Amino acid sequence: MKKKASTLILTVMLLLAACSADQTETSPAATTSAAPVVQVTSSPSASPTPTVAPTPTPSPTPTAPVIEAVQKTYHMNKNYDIVPNDPNGNKKVILLTFDDGPKDQAMNQSLIDILNKHKAKAIFFMNGYRIKQKPELVKLVHESGNIIGNHAWDHDNLKDMPNDKIDKQVDDVQQIVKEITGQSPQFFRPPFGSGNDYLKTKIKNNKMLYMTWSNGSLDWDMTNKNNDSNKVIENVLQQLHNGSNILMHELPWTVTALDAMLTKLEEKGYTFVDPNAIELEMR
Repeated sequence: MKKKASTLILTVMLLLAACSADQTETSPAATTSAAPVVQVTSSPSASPTPTVAPTPTPSPTPTAPVIEAVQKTYHMNKNYDIVPNDPNGNKKVILLTFDDGPKDQAMNQSLIDILNKHKAKAIFFMNGYRIKQKPELVKLVHESGNIIGNHAWDHDNLKDMPNDKIDKQVDDVQQIVKEITGQSPQFFRPPFGSGNDYLKTKIKNNKMLYMTWSNGSLDWDMTNKNNDSNKVIENVLQQLHNGSNILMHELPWTVTALDAMLTKLEEKGYTFVDPNAIELEMR
């Protein structure tokens, strides 16, 4: 009997121990104490600092050069000389002009480079048929700061031409130059210096200045086989006077002569008038 009671008591104790073990394993408190949760706070220095990409600086938008208005301080007289509006103004000025272009890029660029060297500007009187052939040379001269002049469409004598043909010879050049440069010519020189009353009135009504010249280089009398750049200079110096309106052409021997010619003129005290400073009405 005692043996059975002991056995029963032992069995009950084992069952109680087993239940106690189950509760220990499954209780939340036991789980928490066995595996404590540690919250880790990351150090600011441990985390990589986000890199802010620099804002690119926008490239400046190209703008067309601002062309400042030139004060009209000179006019042309009936002899086609350049005269200061102020009687006490500088009379020792020269107007440089080149006719019958555009012909050749190398010649145009050489003329522009020499003019730049002497801080001079010139009027390039161009024929329409040549402009149509080489519009890029019109842009070259215009963008260099020199002036495009109207020399009629063809190099024909306008004096005895019917009025409607004169209109076309003048107007077609005005139109094509404006299409290329955005500006219509303001100066007109008739081929051979030959015109009539209708032509002169038309030019005036179109607010252009009609001119021939007052100092001829005679470079047009020379040929590829028979030319002399020194003679070009000599011709100009022989006719030199205050306000000389010098006629030259886009010719190789004139290009060769130009730098020395401008140097000699400067040594004599002359300066080169900006065509933009000339009034568009003759006095």
